Amino acid sequence: LHSGVCDRRMWDPQWSALAQARHRVVRGDFRGFGDTPAATQPYTDSADVRDLMDTLGIERAALVGSSHGGRVSLEFAARWPDRVSALALLCSGRPGHERSPELRAFGAQEDELLDAGDVAGAVDLNVRIWLGPEATGEVREQVRQMQQRAFDLQLEAADLAQPVPDLDLSAITARSLVVSGGKDLPDFRQIAAELTELIPHASHVELPWAAHLPSLERPAEVTALLVDFLTVR
Repeated sequence: LHSGVCDRRMWDPQWSALAQARHRVVRGDFRGFGDTPAATQPYTDSADVRDLMDTLGIERAALVGSSHGGRVSLEFAARWPDRVSALALLCSGRPGHERSPELRAFGAQEDELLDAGDVAGAVDLNVRIWLGPEATGEVREQVRQMQQRAFDLQLEAADLAQPVPDLDLSAITARSLVVSGGKDLPDFRQIAAELTELIPHASHVELPWAAHLPSLERPAEVTALLVDFLTVR
């Protein structure tokens, strides 16, 4: 499940490696990202994931979520715990998190650029904020294209996403890996520490070199981490 800056293409580096490790791998775009149009009726991303699994005949799955995709993974795992076998959360958001001054300042700057019609400036801001020094020029361009595509789909659409009811994260039964980045915004390092305490059977790994999108910044290292975690012993 992809971040709010990207779409399903962010998992290109992990896709084949996980398949070669004999996993059935499914990746999709949330509404208003990639090849999925913006919503025309009220919805929640977690219910969309459930519906996708139902359509594909997947009763139970391991969820790998980055940022917003991590938040959706948490919602799903708390609402339907028996359908999640494992949970890998990369720099995850968290339902109910109160944003830090740094994150609020980013949001205000993005809104200002978009209100002024400077979509390219808003795209560049997101690339600058969410990728760390480990990201190559090619990765920066890929994120730029994914964020531009999201703005193209979302800016003229109504926001029909529905709030998710209060969730009890202690209801999550899946073994969980919480990954944080040492160079990420403080919000996500704080969330990682909180999740390790709130989710039963959770372990925490901090990647000191990582910003907010480690699976793109050092893809081989994160792929190895995921393959190891998802291997049933």
